[in-house]
Amino acid sequence: MSQIDVLLAIHREDAKRYYQNLNQHKDLRPQIVTTAQEVMETLGNDSQRVDVLVLDNRLEDSFELVEDVRHTYPRLVIVLIDEDADFALPGRADDVSTAPFTNDDLVRRIMRLMSDRQLETLRADAMPAIREFAKQLRHVTGSGDLGKQQAAVNACSELGYDYVAFYKVDASQGLSVRLRAQAGAPPLQAAAPEEAGVDDIVGWVAKSAQSRTAGPQDSLNYRLVTQGRMGAVAAVPVSTATTYGVLVACRLEPDSINQSHVLMLELISAQLAAAVSKE
Repeated sequence: MSQIDVLLAIHREDAKRYYQNLNQHKDLRPQIVTTAQEVMETLGNDSQRVDVLVLDNRLEDSFELVEDVRHTYPRLVIVLIDEDADFALPGRADDVSTAPFTNDDLVRRIMRLMSDRQLETLRADAMPAIREFAKQLRHVTGSGDLGKQQAAVNACSELGYDYVAFYKVDASQGLSVRLRAQAGAPPLQAAAPEEAGVDDIVGWVAKSAQSRTAGPQDSLNYRLVTQGRMGAVAAVPVSTATTYGVLVACRLEPDSINQSHVLMLELISAQLAAAVSKE
């Protein structure tokens, strides 16, 4: 398992003991914040990677924060800390630690959740939709990148999305991110942006290499959602040695894209990245 970036959202007086506990484990790279605003600012920073959020429920507005984080970053692992309880339910977090420093409880939970996430990916990779896409990619071998990009877009569309697009990243042009393939009704294709900007979800994912979702209420968004044509969007990176591109998938209904949907998009992204890397 590669190094895990952990964002610790805790009270300032607890910072030292949390940092020391996690920092002694070579697989973990901790960073500490002390307010909900700092959590969202750190997660929203496209130059900082976060794999796990550890959140003390004594922090102000902690439960609302979990809701907000889960909405925007559905694949982020979240561990809630509740040292005042003998037993607690995670709610929309992935797990709860009531005794984080007893027998390395917090560290063990983080490692188990990250391991489970990898196993979840492997199990989903065997699903018929993913196997069928892998077969389609073999059929378009030799047709160039565009054929593979369109195959990925079509595979996402068959998962029940109303509009899907692939944006290619060209790092030689600064950070040029341009539309290369799409699927959906002609009016949607005509209205989709030809190029991503630094202030939209596609540009953010291209730079951060992390998945993100958005709905009508979110400021960092996609044009089809902000125009009211779509109600929800997910954007996932397609990463080879660098970020090769971004897959964008939209649905008409708000709040209709969850963790499992993003996982499937990430699996298609991984298949596309592997096919591109081979040529």
